[in-house]
Amino acid sequence: MTATKRADDRTTVVQLDIGGMTCAACAGRVERALNKIDGVRATVNLATERAIVVGLSNDQAHRAVEAVERAGYEAREHQPDEQWSVAAARRRLTDLRTRLLVAALVTVPLMDLTIALALVPRLRFDYWDTICVLLAIPVVTWCAMPFHRATWHNLRRGAVSMDTLVSLGIVVSFGWAAASVLFGLADDSGFWIGFGEVPAGADALYLDVAAGLTTFQLAGRYFETRSRRRAADMLEALGELASAEARVIRGGEERVVPTETVRVGETIVILPGEVIPLDGTVRRGAASLDTSPVTGESALRAVTEFDHVVGGTYNTDGRIVVEVTAVGTDTQLAQVAAMAEEAQERKARIQRLVDKVVSWFVPAVIVLASLTVIGWLVTGAPLGQALAIGIAVLIIACPCALGLATPMALMVGVARGAHIGVLVRGQDAFEASGAIDTVVLDKTGTLTTGQMRVNQLVVVDAFATDQVLRWAASVESGATHPVAQAVVDYAADRGVEITEPEISETVAGRGVRGRVDDRQIAVGTVEMMTELGYELGVLNSDVRDQRETGSTVILVAVDGRCSAVIGCADTLKDSADGAVERLKSMGLDVGLLSGDHYRAASAIADRLDIDLVLAEVLPAQKAHAIEELQRRGRRVAMVGDGINDAAALAQADLGLALVTGTDIAMRSADVILLRDDLDVIPDAIGLSRATLTTIRGNLLWAAGYNVAAIPIAMAGFLNPLIAAAAMACSSLFVVHNSLRLGKHARRDRGL
Repeated sequence: MTATKRADDRTTVVQLDIGGMTCAACAGRVERALNKIDGVRATVNLATERAIVVGLSNDQAHRAVEAVERAGYEAREHQPDEQWSVAAARRRLTDLRTRLLVAALVTVPLMDLTIALALVPRLRFDYWDTICVLLAIPVVTWCAMPFHRATWHNLRRGAVSMDTLVSLGIVVSFGWAAASVLFGLADDSGFWIGFGEVPAGADALYLDVAAGLTTFQLAGRYFETRSRRRAADMLEALGELASAEARVIRGGEERVVPTETVRVGETIVILPGEVIPLDGTVRRGAASLDTSPVTGESALRAVTEFDHVVGGTYNTDGRIVVEVTAVGTDTQLAQVAAMAEEAQERKARIQRLVDKVVSWFVPAVIVLASLTVIGWLVTGAPLGQALAIGIAVLIIACPCALGLATPMALMVGVARGAHIGVLVRGQDAFEASGAIDTVVLDKTGTLTTGQMRVNQLVVVDAFATDQVLRWAASVESGATHPVAQAVVDYAADRGVEITEPEISETVAGRGVRGRVDDRQIAVGTVEMMTELGYELGVLNSDVRDQRETGSTVILVAVDGRCSAVIGCADTLKDSADGAVERLKSMGLDVGLLSGDHYRAASAIADRLDIDLVLAEVLPAQKAHAIEELQRRGRRVAMVGDGINDAAALAQADLGLALVTGTDIAMRSADVILLRDDLDVIPDAIGLSRATLTTIRGNLLWAAGYNVAAIPIAMAGFLNPLIAAAAMACSSLFVVHNSLRLGKHARRDRGL
């Protein structure tokens, strides 16, 4: 995806890679800084470390970068061919890992030494406490520098973040320990950093708290950052599916050139074992394609002349020659990757609420910790004990998990969907999925193949079946109507040879008339035969029977006499039965929406065990049909593929569009379905529900953790070290719970 993409003639959508964000408060600060620019709307995602800025003109993108830098963070326009953000993430991980190793190597012996010498005075030696302070200095300074640096940058701008809480806890605990050594303030009150009574004379140095707090926070930050990078890699893998080179035919010779140099209309060659570099149409050859990297469909897809192929799919066998139809950002793979990235920037109501809570939560915690220390001092507690309790409150209250709860689950859910053929365009779709109770399926092109097939041919008047079929197919051979094509295909399937009609005339909306083998042949509707004055005779009952089954009925008249009736029907997709069954097993009502007459629609509905039938609905009335269901109290998901479905998709609570459909339908939908089989529909709803459940679970845990832990810490029942470990584990739980979405089996678990 390019750094900027045109939204209209005057504005662009600018993507920025943001560096230096460590918590949700940081993301909120960057977002506020960007939104202060006149006419700008911006969203910032902590999980992807990306900002989307709308409203700047083409030559003003630098203003967004400058605004972020003034807020104290790094910013750079996102470029797909640059690895700045990836390299920065790797450097940050390496730096965190190095600091964590040093902190752990020093903290473990320091804690053992401090506790042993404090509790057992006879083991002490001269300047033991000074040596402990010196050992702790590199831990609380260099190792903890990421927290101190972020705190300093924020304080210079009059702001606070979750790093402020961590840094303050480290500084206070180490400061008290250093003061105890330098000025003889060691606390022998019997309170030992929350562990209970200790022998008289034991000195409570808080070096173990300072060093342990630093180590626990570094560990949590390192594993959290690594997990977030792993989740982001799931999305970046989409862009890496495209081939960097293409074998193009120029001047009659095959040349291997960079893919970006290929133009629409050129011809490329794909050999067995190669990745198709660009979208196109097969002109020569045949092959079996593995489309799973793009659509998630495991079954191989056979392609031959005139079939469409998509870049990023894998040619397992056969040499094919393809005419390129889309390059660059116009390819399906590029559009899917771009939409997957954009989907994460669309904030839902719950995320906006969380952002507001986090913005005031950190300063509130600092005030609360200060009041806690004062309260304990007023009750007569020693200064050391009051400080320990205040530090515990500072650390346990960090809302890191709350800030990560939604964006982490959203990022993994969108990435997982893109890999199984489901493109969710925003968090609103996840929210809607949890409320829907009815799924309405458009019939033609969604449940059915959209291709008419002859399902019955009844001949009277002693004519041979193939003879009548030959006459009918010959007359229909020049027509473009789907029913005419069905008759011609049926003749070909039966091996019946057709001939050029001597005369052929199309009767608009009714059928075709012509002359074949010196016979007058008419093929058309019952209404056409009636207008021509032809009697149906004994075929009346056959016409009635076929209409009862939902077939489209046409008659064949030979020399002015109705001699045959042909029944045609749109064929169901092979996956229709299983998809409907799975939707019903998920507790959803399934409906069928069609413009066909009620008998035809009911026949399909009965075949699939669908109870809700909306038939004889004109294209302009489809949205009204969905609206009527909503007025009855239903929460509706609509699945369609055509232009006439666009309004209904937009009206529905959740719109799902098949990628085989039109661009208008896709723009109207909340979810794009990339696979050809209908199992993708329950897969999409299952994924959306699972992601929503994960988001709710994350928020419940994160909010519940803070609500429960803060009073416990204020009451003095939490050691600062335990608080530090618990806070780190809380964030890791949210990250791990979100990553579980990527491990679900698509079919077995509804994903």
